[in-house]
Amino acid sequence: MPRVPFNKPYMTGNELSYITQAHAQGMLAGDGPFTKKCHEWLETQTECARALLTHSCTAALEMAALLLDIQPGDEIIMPSFTFVSTANAFVLRGGVPVFVDIRDDTLNIDEKLIEEAITSKTRAVCVVHYAGVSCEMDEIQAVCQRYDLALIEDAAQGVMSKYKDWALGTIGDYGALSFHETKNIISGEGGALLINDPADVQKAEIIREKGTDRSRFFRGEVDKYTWQEPGSSFLPGELIAAFLWAQFEDADDINERRLLSWRIYDRLLEQMEQEGKLRRPIIPVECDHNAHLYFGVLPEGVDRKPILKQLHEQEVYCLFHYVPLHDSPAGRKYGRVHGELKVTNDLSERLVRLPLWVGIPAEDQEFVVDCLEKAIDRQL
Repeated sequence: MPRVPFNKPYMTGNELSYITQAHAQGMLAGDGPFTKKCHEWLETQTECARALLTHSCTAALEMAALLLDIQPGDEIIMPSFTFVSTANAFVLRGGVPVFVDIRDDTLNIDEKLIEEAITSKTRAVCVVHYAGVSCEMDEIQAVCQRYDLALIEDAAQGVMSKYKDWALGTIGDYGALSFHETKNIISGEGGALLINDPADVQKAEIIREKGTDRSRFFRGEVDKYTWQEPGSSFLPGELIAAFLWAQFEDADDINERRLLSWRIYDRLLEQMEQEGKLRRPIIPVECDHNAHLYFGVLPEGVDRKPILKQLHEQEVYCLFHYVPLHDSPAGRKYGRVHGELKVTNDLSERLVRLPLWVGIPAEDQEFVVDCLEKAIDRQL
């Protein structure tokens, strides 16, 4: 075990007990009592029309593509600075990701570039709330309404975050959440789709249940279930939901503890920012973030590779983030670029993510910052 690992999955203490309960009840497949508890929690927390657990955020995004009936050639505008699942969900349906640049401050999609990327083939905009900090959703929503485009929120990092009074994932047509072990609220693997229009709920349930109306059958609304339309098996098992329910019970405490650690980093790095050694995250006033991750942006001209190497030698596991999708083999094959993506290319080479998890000791954070500053000083 390194001195300061990048992540430590957090357990509240009730996860194994709830898994045992699910097993004792003979409920191992999906949509059992713990799944229903999780659905209710998400719907109360976010005020969406319907929440459906999935086996991953990737699955939730794929469900969104199916709900939109994405066809070959349809274009979906999105940032290039994101995880591959954002694009894969639409490419699997024959869609074409259209990559636009990100903002310098939040690293979110630049809302001012979306409208000029729209063509007659554009079907949707898929935004990504990087680091749990919301995109500029008022302007993005207005553009989508003006051009009659669907709006999908990849809120994989955004559980417990808000834009003004709205929970992330509830502003567009659909929101995708992640409960991967690297996220704030975890179940190992797992995700959820938030549906914000009640008219879409029944179709979403059918798609999630292999294309059948099995959910209606279990509610007693039909006397048998049958194949209704294309779908897949997007449900998580009940053991995953049992684990997740323990996390949901302590979600407020988890959120506050992460925010506390995030603020410690922010205070420790203030002097370095003033000295021009690093830029700290910028949080717009309308955004309530969830401390999903803490990153710094290195000065121009500083080589990140030796800095990360020196940190790893000190057993401090800082990481970079995405290789921009437009610069990947699949991105060049299946997508297209709108504009030069200068900010994406620049910041993706200068970003450093710091270790952050629930309960990280303050002295470890001080050690991380000390090692980081010494590594940067060697490059200046």
